Amino acid sequence: MKFTAIDWPNWQPRETATLMFVRMDGMVLLIRKLQGLGAGLINAPGGRVDPGETPEQGAIREAQEELRVVPLGVRKAGELAFQFTDGYSLRCHVYAASSYEGVPTETPEAIPLWIDERDMPYGQMWADDRIWYPLLLQGRTFHGRFLFDGGIMLGCEMDVAPPGPEAPA
Repeated sequence: MKFTAIDWPNWQPRETATLMFVRMDGMVLLIRKLQGLGAGLINAPGGRVDPGETPEQGAIREAQEELRVVPLGVRKAGELAFQFTDGYSLRCHVYAASSYEGVPTETPEAIPLWIDERDMPYGQMWADDRIWYPLLLQGRTFHGRFLFDGGIMLGCEMDVAPPGPEAPA
């Protein structure tokens, strides 16, 4: 399967998921994922959107389930489309939060990690993160399309909004 062979304008995902990045004072709350897609990697809390909930509601619920925190000051940062060569496909809504309530707590799904955003552990993350996470830091809205064979990125394309008047912290 080639990236250029995918009919992206008419592409439909099998599932819809979310990521929630809680960012405070140059730090971001990430997780060491313990199960499911991407187990063993560092990522943000997130997961599949349940029937009847919006992607934002799903992102908040997933942060509660995985880390026992409630994100506050939530804004949408972007959308990512993932096609895998095995046929699996996923649309991911990416959110950033400026604060949270609760205490980040290890659960069977995740171990909480506070990471300095100047030292992101991209080598332990999905390959696409290094492409779009810097855009989130700049407060730029993005839409990305990615082709993966397992954990290997085979191709990508990004649409990026121009920078706003000020990037959020």
